Amino acid sequence: MPNQAPFEEISLPLDNGINMTFRGRQFAGGSWFDEENNTLTRQNLYVTDNNEHVYSIVTGNGKQRSRRAYRVMVQGDTCVIHDGRNEMTLGFDMLMLAVRSLTGLDQDAAPTMDMIEQTLKAANC
Repeated sequence: MPNQAPFEEISLPLDNGINMTFRGRQFAGGSWFDEENNTLTRQNLYVTDNNEHVYSIVTGNGKQRSRRAYRVMVQGDTCVIHDGRNEMTLGFDMLMLAVRSLTGLDQDAAPTMDMIEQTLKAANC
């Protein structure tokens, strides 16, 4: 098993006025540039020391910037999604159904981080 980075204090400043702070480490991320909109998007996925996940999305075009993050806690068959200010609880199956419905995925397709983020935005989370 490869060595994993140690947990550290992470603080993500968000547009909702909250600093989402947790002990964790980044385990995935990526960025891309949308030439049509001149927008750079950076996504990071973190795992916390409590085995929760934090999904961070920063989008900007030089003039405007958007910073959002969602903390996802699985509790049995439910997911608690928190943006630092608001919280919603969904059954895991309902979350996956919502992701598939809002993104037009067929039943066997696995959701991507971007699809989940779009679902959370559509749910006003």
